[in-house]
Amino acid sequence: MTDALDLARDLIRCPSVTPAEAGALDCLEAALKPLGFACHRLTFSEEGTPDVENLYARYGAEGPVFCFAGHVDVVPVGDAAAWRHDPFGAEIEDGQLYGRGATDMKTAIACMVEAAERVIADGFTGSIAFLITGDEEGPAINGTTKVLDWMAERGETIDACLVGEPTNPVTLGEMAKIGRRGSFSGRLVVNGTQGHIAYPHLADNPLPRLVKMLDRIAAIDLDDGNEHFQPSNLEITTIDVGNTASNVIPASGQAFFNVRYNTLQNAAGLEAKIRAACDSVGGDYTLTVRNSGDPFLTEPGDLTANLHDAILAELSVEPDLSTTGGTSDARFIKNACPVVEFGLVSQTMHKVDERCAIADIPKLTAIYERVLRGFFAKG
Repeated sequence: MTDALDLARDLIRCPSVTPAEAGALDCLEAALKPLGFACHRLTFSEEGTPDVENLYARYGAEGPVFCFAGHVDVVPVGDAAAWRHDPFGAEIEDGQLYGRGATDMKTAIACMVEAAERVIADGFTGSIAFLITGDEEGPAINGTTKVLDWMAERGETIDACLVGEPTNPVTLGEMAKIGRRGSFSGRLVVNGTQGHIAYPHLADNPLPRLVKMLDRIAAIDLDDGNEHFQPSNLEITTIDVGNTASNVIPASGQAFFNVRYNTLQNAAGLEAKIRAACDSVGGDYTLTVRNSGDPFLTEPGDLTANLHDAILAELSVEPDLSTTGGTSDARFIKNACPVVEFGLVSQTMHKVDERCAIADIPKLTAIYERVLRGFFAKG
């Protein structure tokens, strides 16, 4: 039988910093093929972005189909010398598994494999799939979204999905995700005319207009949240002028902002509100926006109840079914089927000395196994 801890260590030892596969998908495929999974390695490309290799694997030929989803790519380690252990050494100390990806989210993928093997060994009616990308921590262009397109072209469907992102703030079982807020980003450039500060009549300083626009953008009243979502929030993240001389009026200034928004907003409405705020100031400006993910909610139903009950049964913990936090590839999968997220404790993800508790690995595996059995019992 697959041992989730051993497989997690093998995966962590692959330095798969986005977009490098670095053997991680080879390792995962080697674990899935002997179980009877048909594996498809899928490399996607797009101009201006790195090629990314992905894996879609499926056991079974009939429905219903339960899909485990996640990513083997990891963020850079930063200063490797600051780590207690080799970031890709998968060392164990004091009951903790250390390494980049230990929490986010190679260990969860290993738990999924062991859980799937247990269910396969007992027999069931239906199929189990794995949708694993190497582009979640990067641009998220050549990963999950294109795998889903590939599946649609083949007539390949999934009926429910669990993403193994680290969802628990402090202890395993306290939180699962049943939705996420959307992410809307903008770049505002206000243009003027460069000149000497002693001769302002010969120049046009864009910065007072930029400051006024940002003040009005920050003052936009979005919403107070709703039953499942916290209030939408707009944050100005940087203001840049690039002016190194104190006696020069700059030709332009720019600012970046991001909105994390709930289901009370949409991208078109946000853009309209922000443009209206800028227009109220006037002058020469350009606004470039990008919506990297819409908000979504998996309504309470069989999938959310199944996950809730599995956590409660294994841990005697009542999980909070939440929509907080950042974005994940669930924002793409929700277009294909109902999706939930549950994984390890998130406290050390993306940090130096990323690690997870060894004791949580069999617990997470057991929860995934219960979710699978509950899904197929429903038929």
